[in-house]
Amino acid sequence: QVQLVESGGGLVQAGDSLRLSCAGSGRTFSSYAVGWFRQAPGKEREFVAAISWRGGTTYYADSVKGRFTVSRDNANNTAYLQMNSLKPEDTAVYYCAADEFFIAGTGEYDYWGQGTQVTVSS
Repeated sequence: QVQLVESGGGLVQAGDSLRLSCAGSGRTFSSYAVGWFRQAPGKEREFVAAISWRGGTTYYADSVKGRFTVSRDNANNTAYLQMNSLKPEDTAVYYCAADEFFIAGTGEYDYWGQGTQVTVSS
């Protein structure tokens, strides 16, 4: 089992930045790939970004490429999603997920966090 807890969400204005954290515990978090997803009200959950277990490989949705950066600190069992130049359409609940396999895009992750709300005002 891997437990995931997201933090760092909040209310910001368009153009601002936020950094989300995903703290992992339980089984060896560093051996899992991490994905970030988001779900806006009335919409399906969508893939945002993913990072391999060692951090050497990353993948982004086209909608966030160039604005968001995914990273991880395995020594501290934490993954991050740095979000810059935020837009109102980035408003959603953001989730991190973990899987033993790196998944470039939408896929079935084994473990999920509870989510953190990001709201971007115009």
